[in-house]
Amino acid sequence: MKFKYPPGATPLNGDELKDLIPTHITTQQQLNAFEQMNITLALPWVYKQKDILTIMFIKKLHNKMFNQTWKWAGKFRKTQKNLGIEAYRIEIELKYLCDDIIFQIQNQSFSKDEIAIRLHHRLVSVHPFPNGNGRHARLISDLLLRNLGAPPFSWGAKTFLSLELNITNELRRTYISALKKADQFEYETLLQFARS
Repeated sequence: MKFKYPPGATPLNGDELKDLIPTHITTQQQLNAFEQMNITLALPWVYKQKDILTIMFIKKLHNKMFNQTWKWAGKFRKTQKNLGIEAYRIEIELKYLCDDIIFQIQNQSFSKDEIAIRLHHRLVSVHPFPNGNGRHARLISDLLLRNLGAPPFSWGAKTFLSLELNITNELRRTYISALKKADQFEYETLLQFARS
């Protein structure tokens, strides 16, 4: 089984691929559909959650999203990927991230949208899991907005569903370009994309 990854996606290594739970999956299309089904089943639980800015919740959310697909769902990666920080730093960086976002909310440091987009960007930058990081970060950002009484992001219009992997190459390039600008502390492009 070999999967074709879209530009900017994180390829899985051989050990991670061995942890695929459903045995019938042999193509990327089948994997994407199964992961989407897994995420959809998790949503009723997700939308009841309030205390989301903890390491425990970050792990549990990923587990709920992918627990029928991958044995490593909800477990931090142990290897270096094409992006993300060193694996040994994941937990401490997530603690800093949660503390920063809580501070920003309490002090109204930024608008609700900007706090959520900063959460999204930093979570993607840490890249805590072997895969599914973008969808996980989009869902937790939308959940934060919901908990703050704001509408969720649209993430690039109707063709880019916030929890799906299958998006057009053009939208994916726009999203990745916006993430790279956020790496330079320019969040406006990512925020505009998230609300477009």
